[in-house]
Amino acid sequence: MSDSNPYGQQPPPEQPGANPYGYPQQGAPQPGYGAPQSGQPGYGAPQGGQPNYGYPYPGSAPAGGGYPPQGAPGMPAAYDPNAPYGYDPYGRPYSDKSKIVAGVLQLFLGSFGVGRFYIGNVGLGLAQLFTCGGLGIWALIDGIILLCSSNTTDANGRVLRG
Repeated sequence: MSDSNPYGQQPPPEQPGANPYGYPQQGAPQPGYGAPQSGQPGYGAPQGGQPNYGYPYPGSAPAGGGYPPQGAPGMPAAYDPNAPYGYDPYGRPYSDKSKIVAGVLQLFLGSFGVGRFYIGNVGLGLAQLFTCGGLGIWALIDGIILLCSSNTTDANGRVLRG
């Protein structure tokens, strides 16, 4: 019997990362836990050089981190007070005005410049009001342009919705 152990028990063998009582230290890796190895099927990079077609690998974090993914098309990263209705595919903010409403107002009441007043173009609205919408021709063409154009903006430079 040894002098340091009066009860006759053998101390546990020293393992790396273990304290004197045999328990793993805090933060030390435990066997059977942890990230799967890339050689295991179903984890890590696809086997055989198969492309993943733009989808993340199983278990990987989304691009940009967090939810919703930052920069995902159609999903705003956060609320932006300068663009309360979001952004178009080219990154321009949407207006609170509708191009359908503006076009219909311009077609029916264009001689008074109502469509231009609606989207905030007061100068063009006054010009149409004083010229009776260019004798109706300017109002008709302007209404068609408002309905068909994809880059018509309001007075703040935002793209019309719709």
